[in-house]
Amino acid sequence: MTPTEPAAGGTTVGTTAVRPPLPVKLVVAGGFGVGKTTTVGSISEIEPLTTEAAITEVAAGVDDLTHTPRKTTTTVAMDFGCITIDPTLKLYLFGTPGQDRFGFMWDDLVEGAVGALVIVDTRRLDDCYAAVDYFEDKEIPFAVAVNAFDGKVEHALDEVRWALDVAEEVPVTVFDARERGSVRDALLVVLELALARTEA
Repeated sequence: MTPTEPAAGGTTVGTTAVRPPLPVKLVVAGGFGVGKTTTVGSISEIEPLTTEAAITEVAAGVDDLTHTPRKTTTTVAMDFGCITIDPTLKLYLFGTPGQDRFGFMWDDLVEGAVGALVIVDTRRLDDCYAAVDYFEDKEIPFAVAVNAFDGKVEHALDEVRWALDVAEEVPVTVFDARERGSVRDALLVVLELALARTEA
């Protein structure tokens, strides 16, 4: 009888139950139009859940579309997706709405998250201060990810760190929200940061 053959009583000898992967919640945050929905959609192994609504003339008068003239929709509640990192770990990604008027949803979306990826558009850093301040105040580990729009960034990472006034232990990196591998690498930075916080 081999280790995987049933024994006389109908039980299996020498096998162990396969555990489902550990669920880990991460938040993808940032200002309006920085690439949060694209980030979640690029890596999710399921069809991502989005709450996109058309940008009306009234909203266009409130939201700055200068650097995103082709943007016709915006997230009004959240984005959701997931990705299995390995057989032991599965990430559940929650994207926040970017506009200040939807900020009241953040507390619910962030509850239970081990860390956050704050996406930055270097053409309008002012839009990212609120997200950085939020996670600093909540003492939730986060990394800053500069989205390389059109394959380039407007400022060096040291300048971005200085402008956002984030601590040295906060990782600041560049990624492309359209590229699955690039998004994965950025999320792994957050995971490592959260793990280091747990071990400390």
